[in-house]
Amino acid sequence: MSALGWALARAVLAGALVVSLAAAVHAAGALAVGPCGAYGSSYDQVGQDAARAAAMRACKGGNCKVVAAISRNCAAFAVDLRNVCGAHGFATASRLGLAQNAALQQCYGNGGKDCVIRAFVCDARG
Repeated sequence: MSALGWALARAVLAGALVVSLAAAVHAAGALAVGPCGAYGSSYDQVGQDAARAAAMRACKGGNCKVVAAISRNCAAFAVDLRNVCGAHGFATASRLGLAQNAALQQCYGNGGKDCVIRAFVCDARG
């Protein structure tokens, strides 16, 4: 391969590395929950601090707290439809279905009678 060919190959490789590092930097999210089914979520933030702050801003119920941080995974929040101010559950997992199932199991384990997924979030870069 010529010197020009090697230089071009190095430039392409360097560009791919920069793009993959930039994607990794924006791989943070969070799920915040509050009373009576309130929630807020964020994804593809520049870091965990930004993700947590964005989730808290999105949570409109007052007295919210961040219950899950995500980075290349998913989180889900389940509530009891019979009493949204009662039993609830939340979970994180590598795949959305696993997070939803775990959140539902936690909701039922906490006394829920008709638990449903209220919210979910996955980091899109994961």
